Amino acid sequence: MVQAVNSALDNMLSMDEDVLVFGEDVGYFGGVFRTTDGLQEKHGAHRVFDTPLSEGGIAAIAFGMGLNGLKPVCEIQFADYIFPAYDQIVNEIAKLRHRSGGEFWTPVTIRTPAGGGIRGGHHHSQSPESQFTHTPGLKVVYSSTPYNAKGLLISAIESEDPVIVFEPKRCYRGPFYGDPHKVPTWSGHAEAEVPDVHYTVPIGEARLVTEGNDCTVIAWGTMVHVCEEGIRQSGASCDLIDLQSLIPWDREAVVRSVKKTGRCVIVHEAPKTSGYGAEMAASVQERCFWSLEAPVTRVTGWDTPFPHTTEWDYMPSPQRIAEAIRGTLED
Repeated sequence: MVQAVNSALDNMLSMDEDVLVFGEDVGYFGGVFRTTDGLQEKHGAHRVFDTPLSEGGIAAIAFGMGLNGLKPVCEIQFADYIFPAYDQIVNEIAKLRHRSGGEFWTPVTIRTPAGGGIRGGHHHSQSPESQFTHTPGLKVVYSSTPYNAKGLLISAIESEDPVIVFEPKRCYRGPFYGDPHKVPTWSGHAEAEVPDVHYTVPIGEARLVTEGNDCTVIAWGTMVHVCEEGIRQSGASCDLIDLQSLIPWDREAVVRSVKKTGRCVIVHEAPKTSGYGAEMAASVQERCFWSLEAPVTRVTGWDTPFPHTTEWDYMPSPQRIAEAIRGTLED
């Protein structure tokens, strides 16, 4: 995924001189996860550059650039540190088109690594996607594979609307298992062949990963891979939907699947209370009530700060997902 993100940025920097890439350590160092490695050397320090340690300043710079016709792609080094930029994102960037009656807009792309699995503890492991899906004016995407990481990022950069791109750091270099004695394996493919050329993955379109008739499982990011293993362990035949785009989201794909299976399990790494899974559950209930054979079930992180030493117990595991699938089939 690291190489796929790098390729997307390289493609867009090569194709469009208005594209700029900046953030903390993204220039000479190539980013803490190496997603921007080599881009400054190739495209110049005037287009790929480092910023001060000021997330609010990074977002404000991007806002001004986008307003003046550029296509800024800024990186917030960890999603946990996006909150100092929250006011700029939700009160300025997200609202400009509406405040100006469509006269002005700012096509800002904000990339940020999210989620656990690297022993990052409280401040390097959170998944704050739901806090931005609540803000009209923003698009929110969450990649899960190298292929959609590149395609979604290119779509985001080419969009005239501001887009937040969450990238699961646990998938950056394939499955990250940590302690091999504690971590459940997954059967997903976080490594894959990705075209070097420009291509897009449409924002707002879900991906059907596996097809079945017993239950619909909805996930995004790392949890897509964990759900693949959970479905295998459950022994059930399931539709697995990788949402990919959280705002806008693919209502037709979700409704079609749940009406077919009559059951739904939603999985995400963020805490349960007010997580994005709650929006999914409510939407499924509103649109599929007469087709449901069991209550919609959520498998999530706990309602606690993200732990350090027990992160593998915090994050949904294949075993927890399998139990939820079997439980909904028994109702």
